[in-house]
Formats: sequence, structure tokens, C-alpha cells
Amino acid sequence: MRRGLDHVVHLVRDLDAAGEVYDLLGFTVGARNRHPWGTENRIVQTPGFFIELLQVAEPEKIPPDEGTRFSFGAFNQRFLESCGQGLSMLALEGSDPQAEKAVFDIENFGGFDTFEFGRTARRPDGQEVEVGFTLAFARDPLSPDFSLFTCTQKLPENFWSADLQRHSNQVTGVAGVVLVADTPALHKAFLETVTGCGVLRASDDWYVSQTPRGAVDVMTRPLFTERYGVPAPGGEGLRLAAVRFGTPGAPELRRSLAARRMVEETIAGVVVVPPKAAMGATLVFEVTEG
Repeated sequence: MRRGLDHVVHLVRDLDAAGEVYDLLGFTVGARNRHPWGTENRIVQTPGFFIELLQVAEPEKIPPDEGTRFSFGAFNQRFLESCGQGLSMLALEGSDPQAEKAVFDIENFGGFDTFEFGRTARRPDGQEVEVGFTLAFARDPLSPDFSLFTCTQKLPENFWSADLQRHSNQVTGVAGVVLVADTPALHKAFLETVTGCGVLRASDDWYVSQTPRGAVDVMTRPLFTERYGVPAPGGEGLRLAAVRFGTPGAPELRRSLAARRMVEETIAGVVVVPPKAAMGATLVFEVTEG
């Protein structure tokens, strides 16, 4: 089963401040939501893909990892302590969590129970609705600071909102995500297993998987910095470094962000918002036709 991009987790220390940053970037940001295990989030939607802005709000409520239970909150708490703010987790679209878990287990990239939960969400008109998700976790043994899971929605009609997908920056959707690693080839088998797609070698420093929704690029840290002009996150194994968006409004966005000193000016054809301006994440806007 080929799996497209579903969302990324952008872990921050101050959820309201993160909402302000994304608002300045021209995104429509959803209301605050609460998880029963001590984290809170706000959602930035594009068609079929979203950014989950996440804050560890009540650390005393976070359950520890225990046996085959993967603790979403505990992973992000550890990530914040060891890596700081930034892109902590990647989610792929799920359809059959038990089957996905079985594949991950067989290939020795799993070993975790699936996790099912629900919460209340608030629509732009103020209406409260229920949403629900089932997650199947995978891990790359070589990458302690990277987590991946599939996300299957039980009530997608309550989650997705056309109003939340209208952005003043004119973003039309996700183009892809960029991972970094010292040796990309070491992670090829993991990425092929979790995406269900082939991973092609662009060069010794760069591998690409084209999923049904967006590309997954994995490149060395020097190549990432050469390509985007910003520092790559450090650490061992894979790290989630950037999210790429398509927008016909990239030139106007560049001028707006340059006036606020929120954009790198050295990359031709794209707008790169560096980690220092986006709370540890690199956000890339690429010109597309309207």
C-alpha cells in the first residue's frame, strides 16, 4: 500500500506564539485543542495534509513508554529536552492500522501497539465536533530523534475544513518533506517500508521517494544547507528538517517576509523561512501556477 503524506508535528514551547508566526507567514491557524495526555495543539490545514503545532502543556499528565506502548507525549517531551523546538514527527496517511502495524513488525521497524483516541475540535464557525484517529507507529533503529506513524481518521468529515484551507499566502498544498541524515542510503529500507513507495537514488547524498501526496527527500546535511541556505538539524540518524509548500503567491510572500526579516534571500525560485524565524523548523515555499 502506497502512503501519502498526512501531517508533520511542529513541536514548540509556546503554542500561541507559534500560531502568531504561522499567521505572519500567511496561514490560517485553527483553534487550540487539548489531548488528555498533557499536550495541546493547533492545526494548519492544506488539502489532505496539515501541520500540527504542538505544545507540552501539562507534563505531569504525560504517560511513559511502557512495554509495547509508544507514548506520543513522552517522545515529544524528550525531543524538546534534547533537540529543542522543531519538526519532531512525520505522519503518513493510514487506511488499515492493524495491517500497517503488521508490515512494520515483520520488517523489524515496529513492535508497538496501535493507538486509538478521540477529541473535541472546534470548527471556524464555533461548532464543536468529535474527531478520532488510530495511529500505527514505526521506528528506524538508527534514528532516536525521529518518529513516524500512520494516521487513520475515523471522522474525516468533521476534521477537514475548506475554510481552514484558505490562506493569504495562497498555498495550494504540500510539495513534500525533507529529511536529513549523515548517510541517506542507510535509511532506504525503512523509508520504502513505511511509505510503500520506491526510494530512488538522485546522488550519493540524496534519495527521493514520490508518494501519492508529496515527496519524501532524504539528503545529507551539507547538501541540505547548500540547497536551502539554512542549517540542518543535527543528531544521529534521520531528522525531519523541512516542509515544502506550493503557492502561486511566492513572490509576494517573499517581499512581505523580507520586510519582517523572516526569509532567506539567497535561494533563487523559492522562499525559505529559516529555523531561527520559524521556531526550529525550515519552511519552503515554491512557485506553482495558480
